[in-house]
Amino acid sequence: MNFWIKIKMILEDKTLRNRILFVLGGLLIFRLLSAIPMPGIDSSKLATFFSGNQFLGLIDVFSGGGLSRLSIVMLGVGPYITSSIIMQLLTMMVPKMKEMYHEEGEAGRKKFTQYSRLLTVPIAFIQGFAYLSLLSKSGMVPALGFFEMVTSIAIVTAGAMFLMWLGEMMTEFGIGNGTSIIIFAGIVSRLPSDLSRLYLTFDPAQIPMYLAFLVVAVIVILGVVYVSEAERPIPVTYAKRVRGSNTSGGVSTYLPLRVNQAGVIPIIFALSIVLFPQMISKYFATAASSEVIKTIASNIYNFLSNNWVYGISYFILVFLFTYFYTAVTFDPESVSTNLQKNGAFIPGVRPGASTAEYLGKILTRITLVGAVFLGLIAVLPMVVQGVTGISSIAVGGTALLIVVSVVIDLIKKVEAQISIREY
Repeated sequence: MNFWIKIKMILEDKTLRNRILFVLGGLLIFRLLSAIPMPGIDSSKLATFFSGNQFLGLIDVFSGGGLSRLSIVMLGVGPYITSSIIMQLLTMMVPKMKEMYHEEGEAGRKKFTQYSRLLTVPIAFIQGFAYLSLLSKSGMVPALGFFEMVTSIAIVTAGAMFLMWLGEMMTEFGIGNGTSIIIFAGIVSRLPSDLSRLYLTFDPAQIPMYLAFLVVAVIVILGVVYVSEAERPIPVTYAKRVRGSNTSGGVSTYLPLRVNQAGVIPIIFALSIVLFPQMISKYFATAASSEVIKTIASNIYNFLSNNWVYGISYFILVFLFTYFYTAVTFDPESVSTNLQKNGAFIPGVRPGASTAEYLGKILTRITLVGAVFLGLIAVLPMVVQGVTGISSIAVGGTALLIVVSVVIDLIKKVEAQISIREY
């Protein structure tokens, strides 16, 4: 269908138009809140500090620039994402959590989501205290007394909870995943400043380098789209059932196994693990009272900040977490049991344990491709910056993967709504 015809159908469909307007309204509220700073902040000193701090710079990308401005929503949706990841990991370690998430249906998932919301509060409180303490010790924030610290933490925690609520409202009354769209808006909001910086530092002698950079960016985007949509179809046949004169079953279909089954979660989780020690060592290097501790912390920080150490450890963690999170989200034994209960089987494979083993073997092989892909995407910005000297969140990494995933998801959701309207 022609692109402009689809746009016309979207504008004519009142329900779809209202959903899109609701999402745009939610994004407008988010951007307005991210521009409201905490009192007594020196913006120029903050900008300089964040440009030289890799950890806070990356976190700032996902808060939509709210952290670098110390806005009332400086934490973004990070606490909610962290709590969701922790809850997902608990499904592997706590049998009751696994039963709730996988076997209790819609009621279990609602209870699971409620636990994630409750866990967001202490996580937001801890993150708010950590960021404010680090910035205060670094001289970026005026010295905060007990009352001022508690008040500031309460404000940023409330801001994180509000964004969590706003994301859920956008999911329910808008279109697409509200939390992902908020992160998407935060990433895209950085593009104008990146482009203006590139314009101000433009050098005609570097035009071949800029063209090569553009070609690499396009190839990477195509690769992300291709791998994100790639899947391995497993043929499935339903046995024939004869009841009186009625015959059912005998249908052949397939079970799609995605190459990138874990999505962007392994990169986010690995990023937290690899950069958290840097944040701790940086804090002790500036705030410790003992010179010995300061020296040790500085040496640790310098070692962890080395590009080779950072890149290799980041790649390995992403690779391992891809397998780990795939095991959390896809259980071959559960899929095998459900197929057997519904009278379905994979041709040439015995039902039950043999089917589970077969699915596990295929999943391990295709996850290898997805894990290597995610690892390369994660370290791509460092490689590009090392070769070209250009640093931009639009080149690759978590930001690019999230942007492409959100756009693909939105296109699918809109096309599904258009198809429903046609029927």
